Amino acid sequence: MANTETALKEAITIEGAIGAALVDYTSGMALGTIGGGKEFDLTVAAAGNTDVVRSKVRTMEHLGLKDEIEDILITLGSQYHLIRLMKGRGSNGLFLYLALDKERANLAMARHQLKKIEAELDV
Repeated sequence: MANTETALKEAITIEGAIGAALVDYTSGMALGTIGGGKEFDLTVAAAGNTDVVRSKVRTMEHLGLKDEIEDILITLGSQYHLIRLMKGRGSNGLFLYLALDKERANLAMARHQLKKIEAELDV
């Protein structure tokens, strides 16, 4: 089982990764970040994507959908933003966030790798 730091270090090695974070969507706080920079503040991204997750969860409740969100993909002109909701013991209310450079990333592989990281992460 990997801890937060190990999981984020693994996430940043995904081809095309710009930055990654583990986020508590009940509070909007990033529990850990890696990458990013001056032009890409992961703390701001974590807080903003919390609103996306909350909205989708609320919409599913209103629609009466009895299903789980695996991930949420936001496609920009030059980037992919991947949000993977965590499941399992002690991880309720958390998501992994990964920003990718669209030209360098393989989206299918990134999703696969993020799923693997989620499965190995022990919070």
